[in-house]
Amino acid sequence: MTPDEVKALLLAHLQDCEIEVEGQGNHFQVCAVGDVFEGLNPVKRQQMIYAALNEKIADQTIHAVTIKTYTSAESAAR
Repeated sequence: MTPDEVKALLLAHLQDCEIEVEGQGNHFQVCAVGDVFEGLNPVKRQQMIYAALNEKIADQTIHAVTIKTYTSAESAAR
């Protein structure tokens, strides 16, 4: 699976987010920025990412995902 394919899966579930994906093989790093994360704790944010990738994780197409999520304000402040 390519980073672009992972990004497409994420964008299908999180349309209002900016998504960056790096990695190769079955290990990926995801950075997602969007106001959809406003008011959510880190676990809930990660659950949103995993929900989009769950099928590929279950069939082992994706083995490992490192996730960073930010609201627009958090992203601008960093």
